[in-house]
Amino acid sequence: MSAHHVTRLIEIVGQANCLTAEPDMTAYTTDYRKVFVGRAMAVVRPADARQVSDVMRYCHDHGVAVVPQGGNTSLLGGAVPTDEIGRPCIVLSLTRLNKVVSVDPVNDTMVVQAGVTLTAARESAESVQRLFPLRIGSEGSCQIGGNLSTNAGGTAVLRYGNMRDLVLGLEVVLPNGEIWNGLRALRKDNTGYDLKQLFIGSEGTLGIVTAAVLKLFPKPRSTSTALIATADPDTALRLLAFMKTRLGHDVTAFELISAPAMTLVREYLRDDQPLFERPHDWMVLIEAISHAEQGEADDMFNDALTEAYDRGLVKDALLGTTEAHVRRFWQLREEISDAQTRAGGSVRCDISVPLSAIPQFIDEATAQVLALDPAIRMVVYGHMGDGNVHFNPLRPDAVTPKAFVASHGDRITEFVDSVALSMNGSISAEHGVGIAKRDELLHVKGEVELQTCWRIKRALDPKNLLNPGKVLPDLAAALETER
Repeated sequence: MSAHHVTRLIEIVGQANCLTAEPDMTAYTTDYRKVFVGRAMAVVRPADARQVSDVMRYCHDHGVAVVPQGGNTSLLGGAVPTDEIGRPCIVLSLTRLNKVVSVDPVNDTMVVQAGVTLTAARESAESVQRLFPLRIGSEGSCQIGGNLSTNAGGTAVLRYGNMRDLVLGLEVVLPNGEIWNGLRALRKDNTGYDLKQLFIGSEGTLGIVTAAVLKLFPKPRSTSTALIATADPDTALRLLAFMKTRLGHDVTAFELISAPAMTLVREYLRDDQPLFERPHDWMVLIEAISHAEQGEADDMFNDALTEAYDRGLVKDALLGTTEAHVRRFWQLREEISDAQTRAGGSVRCDISVPLSAIPQFIDEATAQVLALDPAIRMVVYGHMGDGNVHFNPLRPDAVTPKAFVASHGDRITEFVDSVALSMNGSISAEHGVGIAKRDELLHVKGEVELQTCWRIKRALDPKNLLNPGKVLPDLAAALETER
């Protein structure tokens, strides 16, 4: 039967765009960290929304599961098949939907297909002196469709918000193959339900995003950057409040970095150039953008840092006085994730708590983790400005990755998530749910909320064909177990 399915799919997308050989499919069935590996009978690469619709309609009629995939940079297994599917399955890659359809600098919008990379979207905006502000470490390979499906965050949420805040309209292929054209470039459209928000953050379980209208912003005239040494997270939090008071919305990024995180990434990058004159336990990368001239903006930025130093909020500072300095600072921040992947044995916890609770969260979670083994390296970093902490304890040097994750992985996750939840936080701030955090939702969300989510899923995808086994836990089985 699989051969028959493949034959029909080839008729839709062409022989070259229906991959069936295992070596050709491996990159699509293995996740970014090589933690989640699945199987599929084919990888199908449609060229446009109409082909996506035809593929989806065929799969809907014949009970074939579909796993939508963008750049496959998910950290939680949300973009690859799982062995739980238990039926014929394809990976639907949106890579060929890679056109920037239009850019409108007057309306400050652009229309892009789902397979456009984040870098390409940003460059298209810059070509007309506009800014698309989403910025994440994987921007060269992640795609707009994937950014939408996970409601991506990144380093500029403090000023511009998540992906959910950067979208005006969507085009979506529904599970039955119907195409919803919601590509409206309107900032005011008060005509009932805002359907686009239903699909953003749903990780491909409700529909397949094929195009989007994105918001653009005036390109800033100046950018001021500094890498700051500070005493501890509590002092960093007070520094954030002070900088926002002095510079207002110009503060775009405020990234907290622990000493173990900095040590790890510098070893990974072989960065042996001096940083500060002496080691510091905590650092912050601060960026402020402005529409003032560069010299004027730098003066305001530096004056604020000087006053912060006088107030005891800053221990040392490295100013980004050249493009090379700024590139180095951001590379040190953005490569921490890859450094952990290369090292192996990192327990990745992507939590958010109210800003005021960040220092207490870090203290309590650190104490619980180090009680397991004081040699664990506390790789803690993230978007302090919006309350998102990547709390990723890393194995001691003497312990293998496999042994560390096997012995401590689940307990660390439980400790960290419990501390975050006790502070009215979230167990997933920007990485989504995928399969890795799916079953944890049984302990995070109430029965009414989960039942409502399932009602929406069943209404749009009654055959449970779109990315099955992701995001939504098996609530019925859980309730039966409780009984």
